[in-house]
Amino acid sequence: MKNIVSYTFSHSRIVYLLALLAGTVTLILLMFPNEYKGVQYDYSVGSFWRGEDLYAPYDLPVTTKHNESNAEIEKIRSESTLYFNIDSTARIAAMRKMESMGLPRNELSAARKVATRVYKAAGYTTSQNDLEGHRVILLSGNTGHEVEPTALLTPADIPDMVKSLGETVDAAALTRLLVDSVLKASAVLDANRTHLELDSRISQSSFNSRMVQRDELIVKKGQLIDEETASAIEALVAEENNRRGEGYNNLIHYLGQALLCIIAFVALYIFLKNIRHPMLEDIKKVSFAFFIVIFISAVVALIVRNDVSLVLLAPVCIVPILMRIFFDMRVALYIHIVTVIIIGNMVPNSYEFIFYQLVSGMMSIISVRNFEKRSSFFAVALVIFFTYSIIYIAGILSTDTSLVNLRAERFLIFFINALLTLLAYPLIFLFERMFGMTTNLTLLEISSTNTPALRELSQKAPGTFQHSIQVANISEDIINEIGGNALLAKVGALYHDIGKVVAPLYFTENQNNGFNPHDNLDYEESARIITQHVRDGVEQAKKYRLPAEVTDFIRTHHGTTVTGYFYAQAKMNRPDEEINIADYRYLGPTPFSRETAVVMLVDSVEAACKSLKSQNKENIDRMVDNIIDDKIAQHQLNNCPLTLQDINKIRTQLKERMMSIYHVRIAYPVVEKA
Repeated sequence: MKNIVSYTFSHSRIVYLLALLAGTVTLILLMFPNEYKGVQYDYSVGSFWRGEDLYAPYDLPVTTKHNESNAEIEKIRSESTLYFNIDSTARIAAMRKMESMGLPRNELSAARKVATRVYKAAGYTTSQNDLEGHRVILLSGNTGHEVEPTALLTPADIPDMVKSLGETVDAAALTRLLVDSVLKASAVLDANRTHLELDSRISQSSFNSRMVQRDELIVKKGQLIDEETASAIEALVAEENNRRGEGYNNLIHYLGQALLCIIAFVALYIFLKNIRHPMLEDIKKVSFAFFIVIFISAVVALIVRNDVSLVLLAPVCIVPILMRIFFDMRVALYIHIVTVIIIGNMVPNSYEFIFYQLVSGMMSIISVRNFEKRSSFFAVALVIFFTYSIIYIAGILSTDTSLVNLRAERFLIFFINALLTLLAYPLIFLFERMFGMTTNLTLLEISSTNTPALRELSQKAPGTFQHSIQVANISEDIINEIGGNALLAKVGALYHDIGKVVAPLYFTENQNNGFNPHDNLDYEESARIITQHVRDGVEQAKKYRLPAEVTDFIRTHHGTTVTGYFYAQAKMNRPDEEINIADYRYLGPTPFSRETAVVMLVDSVEAACKSLKSQNKENIDRMVDNIIDDKIAQHQLNNCPLTLQDINKIRTQLKERMMSIYHVRIAYPVVEKA
């Protein structure tokens, strides 16, 4: 047990990454519905089969539906069988009704005669069905017999029967009396049995059956799918699902899904490891990437659980946009690919989903290259909308070969998706605070010289402020030349000396009246005040809540060098004493990025060249070379990724910029007159 605990602490980073991976995969699996979906093919009648050739794996009975015209269906209805139940109590009920009505003798006699003739017939029905052309079955209990439709009497037959009596009664009045109040139906339509018979006949007439033999080709790649082919595919899907569903194991399904997710994440790790991306060394950045995958998976899962047809409403392109803003283009692309693969495995119509998201994601990454303006977000949203729309139109043309089936609601979904992508803007600031990272958008905001920190610097230490602006401009140009984040270098240079606001007069660039407070201090105290500006700068950065990336420039711009002037004075004026060099040394650390290294070199060169008594080309070249060589000799550049080629470019750039600043011109040769 003790060994396990000690191993966990000694390998805490690996343990954390494994726990993060396990937690992410578990959350993704729990978010998406994981019931058995069965075999699924993306096809429709009238479209072209986009998959490979499909063969029947076994003998397959296929029930094929064919189209029936309205006339054929009406013919079936007109020749259908009508079922009537015989009511033997109808005659007795009718006679009793007549006796109780108190009719005059002649009307009562006529009514009896009509009723007797009605109930002697096969049956009397009040049904509104037209009996002509139908088969008529009379049911008595469990037995039935067929009669001619004309054998049944209806209310339409009563007027003629009354007139044929020849009685001296009001024929119309007696007819109304018999039909409305006296005669009861002795043949009652059995609607349920009649409808079942009709539905069965229509169903049987609309389907044909055939047998697809084993290894028989069902559909060929690129083939137009008609009703018959669609029925065969549907039969295969039903049979496959029936066979596989019997042995479906939900636990094994979860295991398979988990392995697919893990494989995708492992592929991402191998990629980042091979390109030696610094992201892997920062736990916060890795956590951020996993969080983004979980976040967008939750959005997609929420939509799928409510209405799977709206899955393209999910703004998946937020992932590559955020990754491109926080990292670089390669990382953004690979994280987006992994995210789309994982989510695509969880949603229906995976091919369509993955194709839409991959293409639109790549387009959004390209569009985010210069994300330094708010308007850039709207431009990216517009690119995403048009990408979705073009893919949809191309898909319709490839399957239907026309735009007849184009649906306007799909474009509305794409438009809403593009609008939701604009949420990336507020999410950037939220994630910056959550994970302690900095983007170019934040750097742009604090690059203004009107920020509180730089205003205070310009008021209390104007010489330092001008020096910082000069270093910022030169550093930006050099980083653009050798590669790196030029904006970060510029902002870092602007703030690298803000610690000097605490004691500005102790620095020569802020002394303009001939008074130097160091004249009254010993060398160790002067060195302590000078080196203290780094620690004061870190405190100022905390006060103004500057990003950690900017604070790094404050901590590293002197590295672990020595305040050479005071150390040399102490050695020269106190030769008999042992001088502790640690009292004159900056605490560091040394620069660890291209940007911090460049700012260190530019800071030293700009200050040194300003102190030259004669700023000519020879002196500037010598000073630049001496400073760069001295930094290398003191191992100040050992931890940064600068190459010898980069250092040579920095030398050249610094010499050119210093000569430009001090208006140094080359000496033109004098040509003697003839």
